[in-house]
Amino acid sequence: MNLTGNCMTTAMGVMPHTDVERAIEIALTLDIPYWPQLPKFSFKEDMYAQISEHFPGIILDEKEEKIRLDVQAFYENLITYIENSENEDYFKLSSDYSVSLNKFLQQDLSRYSTIRGQVIGPVSYGLKIFDLDLKPIIYTDEVRVLLFDFIARKINTQYSQLTEKNKNAFVWVDEPGLEFIFGSFTGYPSSRAKEDYTQFLASIKGPRGVHLCGNPDWSFLLKELELDILSVDTFGWGHIFTRYVADVKAFLERGGIISWGIVPTLTEEISQESINSLIDKLETFWNYLSDHGINKELIFKNAWLAPARCCLINADKMISVERAFQVLKEISLRLRDKYKLY
Repeated sequence: MNLTGNCMTTAMGVMPHTDVERAIEIALTLDIPYWPQLPKFSFKEDMYAQISEHFPGIILDEKEEKIRLDVQAFYENLITYIENSENEDYFKLSSDYSVSLNKFLQQDLSRYSTIRGQVIGPVSYGLKIFDLDLKPIIYTDEVRVLLFDFIARKINTQYSQLTEKNKNAFVWVDEPGLEFIFGSFTGYPSSRAKEDYTQFLASIKGPRGVHLCGNPDWSFLLKELELDILSVDTFGWGHIFTRYVADVKAFLERGGIISWGIVPTLTEEISQESINSLIDKLETFWNYLSDHGINKELIFKNAWLAPARCCLINADKMISVERAFQVLKEISLRLRDKYKLY
């Protein structure tokens, strides 16, 4: 699959909406639509809870909104997992865990050049979810190995569902936890992560993409992992990300797509910005890369545009987020016109 950039628009999956139809409607207005994750609608829509369905030994407490792993139950339930490992239905998101996926798949998605799904990544899940002794599950070798396998199967199942509606579908991985593996305090070193993640990426179908809103070791993502798509909070971290000039250049030259998250979604931030100021900010990053030897045409031909991050904390609920989507689409139109991206 040859990915096309040309400043097409997409966004992160998590949305603050409780109106499912409205969330899907908004997602479908982008060039690369996706099915929304709606944690305000249900705790099971939280991206950590959502992926937990059928993971051996998981205890999901909806009332307390907590997720824990019972290690003993994990080992006891392994036989069930093994028996179902080739059963695609076992790895599908049920309507109980995603109210929007099936509704999204009922849409006419053939008219889009690309469509997208998403899951939380194994590193983030493994660092976030604790066992009953309050130890992150990524530190238990058997659990970690199965976790990477489990999420890969979830991705491949979702990929199969999406490609039935559009052959150019893909599923990217939300990995906020990759920001933290480079600190010695995690106990999960980057060398181990590289080995685990390389094997993980090799086992998933379709273009391989990672999204995160933080500030990791960008060289690790651009160079060490063979990604096809990297989604970056450019509004917050573009000034650091673009300093990795050699790695960005190599990534783009081998066909990688960078999703530039340039539009803030926090009410306080987007109220202080305009379409022009955000275009100026983005082009400042692009000009820096161009001034340091990256062909500018290559930059925007391999560029997607997106909100900087998802946002669930605004007092106005979905209003600022929907405004961000409108601003995003206008920025895309202006840049496409300016650079003749047709």
